Amino acid sequence: MAHTGTAAPPAPLGSPYCVCRVELSVCGQNLLDRDVTSKSDPFCVLFMEVNGKWVELDRTETAVNNLNPAFARKFIVDYHFEEVQKLKFALFDQDKSSTQLYEHDFLGEFSCTLGMIAAQELSDNRVITLSMAGRKLDKKDLFGKSDPFLEFYKPGDDGKWMLVHRTEVIKYTLDPVWKPFTVPLVSLCDGDVEKLIKVICYDYDSDGGHDFIGELQTSVAKMCEAQDASPLELECINPKKQKKKKNYKNSGIIIVKSCKITRDFSFLDYILGGCQLMFTVGIDFTASNGNPRDPSSLHYINPMGTNEYLSAIWAVGQIIQDYDSDKMFPALGFGAQLPPDWKVSHEFAINFNPTNPFCSGVEGIVQAYSACLPHIRFYGPTNFSPIVNHVARFAAQATQQEAAAQYFILLIITDGVISDMDETRHAVVQASRLPMSIIIVGVGNADFAAMEFLDGDGRALRSHSGEEALRDIVQFVPFRDFRHAPKETLAKAVLAELPQQVVQYFKQRNLPPINSEPA
Repeated sequence: MAHTGTAAPPAPLGSPYCVCRVELSVCGQNLLDRDVTSKSDPFCVLFMEVNGKWVELDRTETAVNNLNPAFARKFIVDYHFEEVQKLKFALFDQDKSSTQLYEHDFLGEFSCTLGMIAAQELSDNRVITLSMAGRKLDKKDLFGKSDPFLEFYKPGDDGKWMLVHRTEVIKYTLDPVWKPFTVPLVSLCDGDVEKLIKVICYDYDSDGGHDFIGELQTSVAKMCEAQDASPLELECINPKKQKKKKNYKNSGIIIVKSCKITRDFSFLDYILGGCQLMFTVGIDFTASNGNPRDPSSLHYINPMGTNEYLSAIWAVGQIIQDYDSDKMFPALGFGAQLPPDWKVSHEFAINFNPTNPFCSGVEGIVQAYSACLPHIRFYGPTNFSPIVNHVARFAAQATQQEAAAQYFILLIITDGVISDMDETRHAVVQASRLPMSIIIVGVGNADFAAMEFLDGDGRALRSHSGEEALRDIVQFVPFRDFRHAPKETLAKAVLAELPQQVVQYFKQRNLPPINSEPA
């Protein structure tokens, strides 16, 4: 069993030390033949050792009737320089449709560390998007046409061709049009647009004995000549037919309809490019929290100098503050009566300076929070929309910029049910069009069903008028799930979706990192 590694685009920050993801390609040679009437149908499973146990990460597709498979599906693994990451590649012969591995015949396994696998350092985040078609391909099926698909290969270090990508199969046609696909440029040609690549066209057979139609060699530079109005046409050649037939021209035409190289910017690209994460805290001071002088109150600061509100502020703020150069953060409160007239406010500076609500670092937020508690009266109701709209106004101003300069994060810490759900839903839907994310940490033991509703989890949030959110920007985490866990665990859960939300917004707007180079 062989495997090669190339660096894929950087990973979202699951850990502050993970700087890239490694792409692993797997192939096998001379595998055991477990089937009686045909050859084995192998698939590969990748495991990683976690806390002394092997945990499955991913599986390849099944190579039907094949003892020398080159799997098209790549394994993507987060690479941590500071860790010894033990991997195990196990091969099985698929016998049933079951996902349970014990239902399949074991063929063999290989263990190593990720550091042992040759993986080039990430320096190229370019991706190539290809749109391919075929015309007048050879007819291979006796009672029909062909079922063509393409395979793309690059030369490996050992001089052999290495499979990079396989298209889908198009049934019953000699004039296929394949779906556009995108792969890292470093995967297709090691980032060298002049390097020759091989494209092979096959007629799919369900028994794995795919019929060879023809092949061609080209380069990314050549394919980039293709334009939407002027496709590039390449002859698909079957060398055996070419030798036998004097009048042989080709086995069809492979058409490059379009070829575009772009940069696939990652979260790290935007951060290292100078994007600032603008952090705001919103704190719930409604009466349901209890009197802060009472030890049963969620706002009661215990002898250790903390409570659930402070724990959430520290866990999230300590990470985010590293991505804001001036480390000055607005801290707002809602649901309290304020002196001197004791009117209820749902959008007030906890340092009581409405023209300058900024606190210096997480420590400044903690100090302002502790100082304000004796001077306010907890009241209600629990209205989120004023604070969401407050941050959204600043995020809207950032949309005038031509590069990814600012992204706004609102951390709301609350103990209860949202009173202005219709207004909050509308505010969140509007904020989904802005460089903004909302993190909600629920403290105490209340019913947080409404928070779960805001956290779309793949379901599009709609306002009361039926307007749909452009993207999911809300992440809800109940603090009670992390009371006895290290604060790093809470921070990881709270910030899990943030990198992809940042990237998604800037990509939707086609905004590059500041001072980024063109592809």
